[in-house]
Amino acid sequence: MSDTVYIDAALPSSKPFQVYFFMKNKYVRLYYTPGTSGDELLTPLELVSTGFPSLAGTPFAQQGIDCCFNTEGSEAYIFSGKNCAYIDYAPNSGNDKILQGPSTIAEMFPDLRNTVFAEGLDGAFRSTIDKEVYIFKGEKYTRIKYDTKLLNEDIRDITKGFTVLKGTIFENGIDACFSSNVENEVYLFKGDEYVRMKVTPHAGNDELVGNVALIVEGWPPLKGIVPVTE
Repeated sequence: MSDTVYIDAALPSSKPFQVYFFMKNKYVRLYYTPGTSGDELLTPLELVSTGFPSLAGTPFAQQGIDCCFNTEGSEAYIFSGKNCAYIDYAPNSGNDKILQGPSTIAEMFPDLRNTVFAEGLDGAFRSTIDKEVYIFKGEKYTRIKYDTKLLNEDIRDITKGFTVLKGTIFENGIDACFSSNVENEVYLFKGDEYVRMKVTPHAGNDELVGNVALIVEGWPPLKGIVPVTE
């Protein structure tokens, strides 16, 4: 893992307009206000094992969470290297629990076996269509159904499926992403920058909402927290 990390993974909470940001083996939870400057830090930077006791002693707490995506209620898939688990993160309660796993990605998602995604995921966000999720690794992406765990699209280059990202830092990969509470909007993060994107699943006419900007400018509560170097 890099010595300097801004955001490794992002998980939208079941609480509206709240998101967990994971950096190395630590995390914060924020209340965010898309397009305005009313964001609020809800937890200090603390160890994943502190906020999610069920993950203590697992790769997700020790090495950190590389990727995650929400499913039903307060449940989510989390990833660390080749490892994944299905958890109930029980927001703001400390009553989280592992529902399935830990196991390898290939075991949990057999359709990803022998693909680049079996080695780990960089980011994922929920589609607004059914139980569909976009997953990313390097310059590649695909869609899966999290209920059937089946691939729902051929593996493609990011620039083929998201032409609006051509010429941006995101064309060859992302560090983290998540679906906003604003319908059809997602946030993408890479290095010290981020952007909002309006996604139209299966249509290919996505749009950037504003310009690519520095994370600490768009998310003022993260000043002094990112980058995480320890």
